[in-house]
Amino acid sequence: MTVTDGKQHDVKVAKELDLPLMADSIVSVDRAYIDYKWLNSLNKSGTYFVTRAKSNINYEIIGQHEVNKKKALLFVLNLIQDRLKGYYQSRFYPERLRLVGFHDTETNKKLVFLTNNFFLSAYTITQIFKARWKIEGFFKWIKQNLKIKSFLGTSKNAVLTQIWVSMCYYLLLSYIKYQTKYSYTLTEFAIMLKETVLERISIIDLLSCTHYTCYKAREPDLQLLLL
Repeated sequence: MTVTDGKQHDVKVAKELDLPLMADSIVSVDRAYIDYKWLNSLNKSGTYFVTRAKSNINYEIIGQHEVNKKKALLFVLNLIQDRLKGYYQSRFYPERLRLVGFHDTETNKKLVFLTNNFFLSAYTITQIFKARWKIEGFFKWIKQNLKIKSFLGTSKNAVLTQIWVSMCYYLLLSYIKYQTKYSYTLTEFAIMLKETVLERISIIDLLSCTHYTCYKAREPDLQLLLL
């Protein structure tokens, strides 16, 4: 995770990062990361990428894959090998690319994906990009559950501290949920911890409860009467 101010463009940050990606790794990014120089550097390093194609992409069709008829029962696939045709696009990325068209018959939505992987099936390419949406779900979760939209301080250090504490908290929750095979949602787990933050209770006992209301009722607070 890299934290920057809102003035930084996504792909600029990605290009400045020295990511230790192994060959045959697959990077899934949205359209904000389309920079053909950067994508070409990934391709040269043996890294695959999957992204959404921009609507104004200029390309030349040089071949077409066969459509899997069994998969086509669920959606329509248009598998194309292409070469970028724009002047700057073709100079920055001179190699072949692959377009995978996806038509969701249930929502009637059409999506086009761009990748340098010619070996995986079209269905797998679509599922790789679908998995990227977990990032959007993650952003939504931390905004709703970790109060990340409002900050306790306004200095750079205060803002970064609150963000990193939230990330550590999220990772700890996810790790415990994964290790213990906890069947309920991360949100329910967070609520349970919030309700018992001052209770001395084992994490195993906490996870064995089906809902946070199963804990013993707290003793009523003693109030001093002023006479």
